[in-house]
Amino acid sequence: MTTRPWILDDDLWAIIEPLLPRWPERSPGPKPVNDRLCLQGILYVLHQDIAWQLLSLELGFGSGQTCWRRLGRRQQAGFFEQLHRILLAKLNAVGELDWSRACMDGSHVRAKRGGAATGPSPVYRRKTGTKHHLICDGKGTPLKTITTAANVNDITQTLALVDGIPPVVGRPGHPRRRPDAVLGDKAYDSRAIRRELRKRRIMPVISRKGAPNIKGLGKLRYVVEQTFALLHQFKRLAVRWERRLELHDVFLSLACGLICWRRLKKTHS
Repeated sequence: MTTRPWILDDDLWAIIEPLLPRWPERSPGPKPVNDRLCLQGILYVLHQDIAWQLLSLELGFGSGQTCWRRLGRRQQAGFFEQLHRILLAKLNAVGELDWSRACMDGSHVRAKRGGAATGPSPVYRRKTGTKHHLICDGKGTPLKTITTAANVNDITQTLALVDGIPPVVGRPGHPRRRPDAVLGDKAYDSRAIRRELRKRRIMPVISRKGAPNIKGLGKLRYVVEQTFALLHQFKRLAVRWERRLELHDVFLSLACGLICWRRLKKTHS
């Protein structure tokens, strides 16, 4: 990671720019802040976890209010989810997605200001928290995330995670959206879940409660913990400040896209 990770890479901007709607050439009011600079302001908040009103104009990204409004507009247009899908497709095209297995888990974060999808956290002495549910491929590339209240059981989101994997193009044939197997710990132990996964032609590899763990499962599942660590390196995701769930999910989608971009760059280096 560079010393200023919020500065947009030229190659990444070449992917992003065509996705953004054009501003009308003649529009009332002052000239809008450049899209690239505004997105860098959003990245600055994601990395540094500062309040929007503290985003300094001296950085050249526009005001925090401008970046916050632009974030909301991009969220409504589905821009960040689209960017994530495009980067997944590029990884798939170069054979960097491991569809032989997918790993699931959940991770708790504090929700300092409450809001939607928050609840008493079992790991923070029942203080208000949020849980990130994640499914990633066999190499730890994030495929789908879901945000719920901290007291929601992992098992309730299993099928939503699996079914929420977007269709990923990039290889000959139909878009891929189903791994061959899904790996989970005892929190996902359920006959109904196993039955539903088999209906989807996915092999469930899930440890059973009251029985020893499946041998070697931890070595295969460590990638999901690694991906959570990467996500929470973005300081805005380590603690949730947004009361509006959709804005918190925007940061989560953007972070997933950035993780995909880093992996894609490694393949070309």
